[in-house]
Amino acid sequence: MSAIGPIIPAVVGAALLAYANGANDNFKGVATLYGSGVLSFRTALVTGTGATWAGSVAALLLAEELLKAFSGKGLVSPEALGQGAFAAAVSIGAALTVLLATRLGLPVSTTHALVGSLVGGGLCTGSLQSDRLLSTFLLPLALSPLLAATLAGSGYLVLKKVRSIVGLVEDDCLCIEPRAMAGAVPTGGISAGVAMTSVVPVVVVGDAATCRTDGRPLPGLTSLRALDLGHIVSGLLLSFARGLNDTPKIAGILLIGTVLTGPQQQGTIVAVASVMALGGLWSARRVARVMSLEITDMNAGQGFIANVVTSLLVLGASRVGIPVSTTHVSCGALFGIGAVSRGGHWGTVATIFGAWVITLPAATGITAVIYWIATNVS
Repeated sequence: MSAIGPIIPAVVGAALLAYANGANDNFKGVATLYGSGVLSFRTALVTGTGATWAGSVAALLLAEELLKAFSGKGLVSPEALGQGAFAAAVSIGAALTVLLATRLGLPVSTTHALVGSLVGGGLCTGSLQSDRLLSTFLLPLALSPLLAATLAGSGYLVLKKVRSIVGLVEDDCLCIEPRAMAGAVPTGGISAGVAMTSVVPVVVVGDAATCRTDGRPLPGLTSLRALDLGHIVSGLLLSFARGLNDTPKIAGILLIGTVLTGPQQQGTIVAVASVMALGGLWSARRVARVMSLEITDMNAGQGFIANVVTSLLVLGASRVGIPVSTTHVSCGALFGIGAVSRGGHWGTVATIFGAWVITLPAATGITAVIYWIATNVS
């Protein structure tokens, strides 16, 4: 290949992967909002994509370790990384794997596909460092959904128990009632001795009947509305976390063999974020339906707990450079909710789990074929 030769396929592959990632992953942060009926599909899609883009840009400051991890350094030898065909094969192999899963409506992990592609490239070049593969990549990918399922399931049970003890119901409310307070003006003034009335706001805690005056509801929040608002915030936080976690992994592909270095890295991350947003807006519907409606029955409280658990795990992992999969964590949280609420659709769960098992070897094989073609066909 010429000097420019390896750059163009790597850029094309990274763009395809960013688009595929957006299509497969962008809705995952807001899936519970749509699934529980808090937001419409379109509103959830647009707000989730916007929050994901913001998280992607935040990766400029907060996710440097993930950028390094997915540049292949330490997993594959520097000699292999320097080969022009390597970055192109890895990016295109991962992209095709995720695009195929998206076409089938399967929520798979871009992280898993990238690891599989790096493994495929490493095997082809005989430079794979398998000890680091297990400790740095495979263990976090395997353990994170189990941790998410445990935390989400137990968190939901705790929240349900607290609600039962407190006796909280959907129409309980916290509102502001303007009340007239009588008083008197001190003697000696022009209005001395004349009783005066002032209106002051008073916080009222009660039910729907209490929080009304003249037949109209008072300004404030019912417990259901407060939960919905918290659920929306948790969904946007999860979308932000997903952008923060996934964008540097895709941008890292363009650092393989130092295809892009220095200040260009920042522009690369912004470009990847923008292409991811397009993929999410144009091609998210199939996976969105599976994530929202086909894994488990859910209400706003269950969705809120799943989002909070996923957000905390993904943000923490992104900050310290642990390559967990947002897909695995978010699905794991939903699996946990489905198990404890007995609303899980286990046929769908089994299909998703099967797709996860296949993702890594599929990406490995596709990348190996692409690498062979790139290095043997003139």
